[in-house]
Amino acid sequence: MTTNSGGPHYSPFTLGGGLIFVSGQLPLRPGRDTSLATAPFREQAEQTLENLKAVLDQAGAGLDQVVKTTVYLSDMADWNEFDAVYGAFFGAARPARSVVPTGPLHFGFRIEIEAIARAAAEA
Repeated sequence: MTTNSGGPHYSPFTLGGGLIFVSGQLPLRPGRDTSLATAPFREQAEQTLENLKAVLDQAGAGLDQVVKTTVYLSDMADWNEFDAVYGAFFGAARPARSVVPTGPLHFGFRIEIEAIARAAAEA
């Protein structure tokens, strides 16, 4: 297994068995680690998905290579708004998805998303 170094205790992604495993992404603005914990849910969801895309880019993959996402929501009342943002973000790509209600998330965030993607585009 190959790992890409990231934070102090984990990697943004790891490669293994022809797959990319993306660690949970949060609504932080990259480069500045600016927390969006107090931002409206839509802004948190959009930033989290952009962060997911950025990690996939680092791993050499695109959204069309994502096969599974797991989404953690602190409040299922955000479901409809999340589903609309997610659908617009992934477009025609339709990876398998689980949505897990969690109660409070770390740092007061309302969303976290992890993903599994193919390491190479299928011919």
